[in-house]
Amino acid sequence: MFNLKLNPMSKYLLRNLWVILLITSCGPSSRNSASKDNKQQPTEPTTVRIIDSTNLVQYDFLSDKKPGSLMELPKSQDGGFVLSPGYYEAEFNSYCLQPGTPDPSPRDAYLQAPLRGYRKDIIESILRNSQDKPDLQQRNVQLLLWSVVSGSNFNKLASPVQSTAYQLLTPKQVFELKGGVMGVVKTVAAAIPTGNSDLNKLFDLGTNSYEAYERMAVLRQPSEISRPDYRRDQWIKQQDGYYVRHYAKGYQKVHIQVYVPDGIVDTASGKYLVFDPVSMLAIPANSNAQRLGIGAPVIIDIVRKVIIINKGSGGPVKRQDPAPKPTNPKNPKAGS
Repeated sequence: MFNLKLNPMSKYLLRNLWVILLITSCGPSSRNSASKDNKQQPTEPTTVRIIDSTNLVQYDFLSDKKPGSLMELPKSQDGGFVLSPGYYEAEFNSYCLQPGTPDPSPRDAYLQAPLRGYRKDIIESILRNSQDKPDLQQRNVQLLLWSVVSGSNFNKLASPVQSTAYQLLTPKQVFELKGGVMGVVKTVAAAIPTGNSDLNKLFDLGTNSYEAYERMAVLRQPSEISRPDYRRDQWIKQQDGYYVRHYAKGYQKVHIQVYVPDGIVDTASGKYLVFDPVSMLAIPANSNAQRLGIGAPVIIDIVRKVIIINKGSGGPVKRQDPAPKPTNPKNPKAGS
């Protein structure tokens, strides 16, 4: 045995050499594993959907009532609907946020979950700001969202898609999508499966056919039903006491109904409820169908009063001005 004496600097270099060798030896295995995971991504959403049966309600008495329009309710400065007691509905443009899953069908029941994650702000900005840009094509908004959730190279997007990004995002957000200082874009929200290499290839090739992206992102096959007992028309009770249900009409449209019972809106105390569909995802409750981001209402030419509100720490929001008088909304047919 050699009794080799090392000075402190030599010990430091030797110790770091072992670390480098260890990382190098583990690298290929990790990369192969990650590559395998990307190629075999499960179509089931990664968000665990725990449905409390006590929050599922079937209001049969509403089947004989015609809902009013959500669009005639006052809105908050952030674009949410300020709720009053009653039964309401509206149809919204919706967007696929989970490429590689089946198109929604009448077999799929839907509920909502918060939109959150690493690039949640960019996704929400696209969805929310699309409400004020009715001239933008839904296809270009969808392509932009697909590029975000798949981590595609912004500089290789088609000009109309880049133009859409400049209209819906801040310069800082566009800079972030371009890669920022490091030149690396990681655009996937925690609740959305990581990148889609096949979509990336289409973007990199500069493919102009929307149908080519759609064929890859939206599977035209039946979804896998895991909870056949879950009814599509069931109401989901929200934390603040009102009820919501979603009817997905393919991945590009979703019909939302809201029921607000009497007694839960305490206008005397200056507290109001705000329903903000853009901040939520419509997610399948009983299958592996598409998860949908909610964008602009299909009907947007109704003038609504905007109520300036202060956001509290939780629960209902507080208004700063006197309560508006209830409106008498028109009664479109209920969707299902």
